[in-house]
Amino acid sequence: MATVPGQLIWEIVKRNNSFLVKEFGRGNAGVQFSKESNNLYNLNSFKYSGLANKKTVSIQPGGKDLSVVLATSKTKKQNKPASLLHKSVMRKEFRSMAKAVANQVGDNYYRPDLKNAALAKLSAVHKSLKVSKSGAKKRNRQVRK
Repeated sequence: MATVPGQLIWEIVKRNNSFLVKEFGRGNAGVQFSKESNNLYNLNSFKYSGLANKKTVSIQPGGKDLSVVLATSKTKKQNKPASLLHKSVMRKEFRSMAKAVANQVGDNYYRPDLKNAALAKLSAVHKSLKVSKSGAKKRNRQVRK
């Protein structure tokens, strides 16, 4: 089976697909978002598209603990959706997770253009997983008159 180039797929799906979310701001300046998987910024662009690119990166929360799942797509399994993604669960501290993501995405020549976007997504996901401490509130240390 012949593979279709990513640029042709993008030209077909860029204006109409089931994942597209169109938001209209002030005037006629509209912003288009995308709900597709493996899209780091959820923007409707060829660079971040999970449909049009063979190599994609996805960072999602892992589960109940503070784990993060880094999923990269396998280029040779494009016709087999069940085995398309290579998922790795990271349960380390943030700095070592950031180093692992930077090595996997950028330094490994997988998708170096997505390195900063992947680190930003990792930071946002890790921040969302932190649970705020509930307990006694801090007292105001100012002197009362």
